[in-house]
Amino acid sequence: MEFTESLKKNFQFRYVYNRGRSIANRHLVMYIVKNGTQGNKIGISVSKKVGKSVIRSHVTRLIRESYRTMEEEIRSGYDIVVIARVICKDTAYHEINASLRHLFKKHQLLLPQQEKEDAKETR
Repeated sequence: MEFTESLKKNFQFRYVYNRGRSIANRHLVMYIVKNGTQGNKIGISVSKKVGKSVIRSHVTRLIRESYRTMEEEIRSGYDIVVIARVICKDTAYHEINASLRHLFKKHQLLLPQQEKEDAKETR
C-alpha cells in the first residue's frame, strides 16, 4: 500500500471504534473517522471466530489487496478499520472486493472520476 499507513496499536483501534461511524454488509464491517492528516490509515481485524491462523491470514491478505487496488479512488484523511465477519472464510477475492467497494460508497469515500485523475497527478 503505497499511500496508506497501518493502524497497529490497540488504542488506535479503540479510538476509531469509539469516535467513528460504522456501516456493515454481509461480509465486512467498516468504521471510519477523520484523522486530520493528508493520508489514510487502515486497520484490519479478523477474529478467531473466523478460523485458525491460516484462514485469518488469508482473509486479511484478501482485504488488504482489495484495498490496495482501489487505494487511489479513496478520499484522504481518514482512519479506517475493517472487520471481517465469519462468512469471509468461504468467500472469494472478487466478493470481498465488491463488499469493500460497497462500504466505501456507503461512507461516500470514493472519489468522482475527475478527482481521481487529479489525485494521481499530485501523488
